Amino acid sequence: MNAVRPLTRAILALGSNLGERKGTLQSAVAELVDRPEVRLQNVSPVVTTKPVGGPEGQPDFLNMVIAVDTTLAPEELLAHCQVVELAHHRTRDVRWGARTLDVDIITYGDVVSADPVLTLPHPRAAGRAFVLYPWSLMDPSATLAGQSVAELAAAAPDMPGIAHAQDGLLAHDSAAAAE
Repeated sequence: MNAVRPLTRAILALGSNLGERKGTLQSAVAELVDRPEVRLQNVSPVVTTKPVGGPEGQPDFLNMVIAVDTTLAPEELLAHCQVVELAHHRTRDVRWGARTLDVDIITYGDVVSADPVLTLPHPRAAGRAFVLYPWSLMDPSATLAGQSVAELAAAAPDMPGIAHAQDGLLAHDSAAAAE
């Protein structure tokens, strides 16, 4: 008989800059937590951001962060995130290129891993306001590698390109989700 893993808090970053971005993010959040092993705990506001890296001329992104508690192992959570990306026609043709959906695991509990398949915490998150800023809005006391997420966001080079998306874009009652 397999033992059930304890719940671990994971922070997931979601982004979309192709297609119906708002609908994609709404659907992706629902699909990510549509398993008994993944429980939604909190949802950040959605922000509009300029693309970071990748080819020139890409459309702006909608970005957000969610907190989940999960019994999935880190690799299982990654596989689940990739299934959700594929359901939204995610392709990986161009590194940092335009995409219908991107889901990154930013942290998984206190796990630190240099595994090239799943490096934890996410190796570039500490310098990306498009992850840090919505995370800081969701959880003002959040830290990443011992540093304030809000302070990291303020210092990130892409912070000037961030704007709040339309109010109510992904309104969510996290209390109802936690039930």
